[in-house]
Amino acid sequence: MIPRELNNAYTAWCAGASLRQRRKRFKDYTYGRQWGDIIDLANGRRIKEMDFAIESGFRPLTNNLIRQMVKTVVGLYRRDYAAPFPEALAHTAARNSLAELDARALEEFLISGCAIQRIVSERRTGGNGVWVDNVSPENFFVNRFSDPRGCDIELVGMLHNMSCDEVAARFGGNDPDRRQRLKQMCLRAADNSIVNTDSAGFFAAPSGRCRLIEVWTLRSLQAIKCYDPRTASIFFVPATQARKISRTNSRRPKEQAIVFKAIDTARWHCTWFAPSGETVAAYLSPFAHGSHPFAIKFYPLTDGEVHPFVEDVIDQQKYVNRMITMIDNIMQTSAKGVLLFPEDRKPDGFTWNDIADIWSDCRGIIPYKSSTRTNAMPTQITTSGATADAHRLLSTQLELMEQISGVSGGLMGRNMPGNASASLYQALAHHSTTALSDLLGTFADFIDKRNNIIATT
Repeated sequence: MIPRELNNAYTAWCAGASLRQRRKRFKDYTYGRQWGDIIDLANGRRIKEMDFAIESGFRPLTNNLIRQMVKTVVGLYRRDYAAPFPEALAHTAARNSLAELDARALEEFLISGCAIQRIVSERRTGGNGVWVDNVSPENFFVNRFSDPRGCDIELVGMLHNMSCDEVAARFGGNDPDRRQRLKQMCLRAADNSIVNTDSAGFFAAPSGRCRLIEVWTLRSLQAIKCYDPRTASIFFVPATQARKISRTNSRRPKEQAIVFKAIDTARWHCTWFAPSGETVAAYLSPFAHGSHPFAIKFYPLTDGEVHPFVEDVIDQQKYVNRMITMIDNIMQTSAKGVLLFPEDRKPDGFTWNDIADIWSDCRGIIPYKSSTRTNAMPTQITTSGATADAHRLLSTQLELMEQISGVSGGLMGRNMPGNASASLYQALAHHSTTALSDLLGTFADFIDKRNNIIATT
């Protein structure tokens, strides 16, 4: 039987299916896979846009403008918005390459509207201390919340894929028997039949890895609030440890006794589960901030909804691709270098193939009989194709992309007068960022929250 907390985590992960599905589409568009949407045909068939275009005789082309916009915003953030790390966090920032992590987190934020980082204090190959990791929305779950600050989050966690040795090392401690039991648990998890159901994405790990599920829940429980005069520190322990504190006090001088009292409090509790429902580890939040280790920011979170930057320009990108595909098709099918040659003007001893070889590589000849006896001469027909209207529509879509996204030509250094001064250039670039100020300001708030978590971890 699946434990209640694990079942709640699975429910939260299922509730995020729509977000993950939309994120996958936005990511595909960002990285150039832009003909994969499914369309419904009149005959009831459901087919990818690329397959439909090919069946219709077109060659699908992609002019990826979204990627350039994302790169521009990330570059703008790195150049103008990324604040230097506080001196107290300098060592942690260097160890974790936070500048690079934050740039990649912003890229994810633009694509999916989700910025998620996990901050923990542990020993790794790079040393012992605070470590920060970007978390993919594919492996993240949280209860539905609507407060932009995340104050109404009560359940949060993520999926981990580890080797059996890593599981044993992390949770086995120095107990050889426990390490062996954990390795056996990993082997059972790989064979668990639950991974063959619709829940495989939650419970199953890639081949050769072990899936562990980290679940943090906000619990209301009784605890003991303690003050230790030796260290001048305040800490909390479970109510079951009251006797342990009393024994400690019995060995101390009266003036150094721990002062404590029982209280009702809400505390964050972490449980690590195997896919089988077995508990690998369980503990109260060990951090000074007393919360879970995740920094979370969803954008814009209006009534709990997430609508990222990339979503706004998907339709314009689709029309741009259609326009360039249409223009390419028109240019391919229009007449180019075709020769109209009167039959009565063909020189003696020449075949049409001879004339075609001499005339051009295009080899397009249309023999015809002149309707008059006048001196009609061969005429070459060359057309530019009916692309003028298509070019105007393409220009309109490009302008709409700039207006909707807020990434204007001025921001990217284009459309500047040749004699523009440096001050004018800076003013135009500054005004171009107005539409992005809210987005970048929200991400800056995420960074501030993350830094506060680092400082209290």
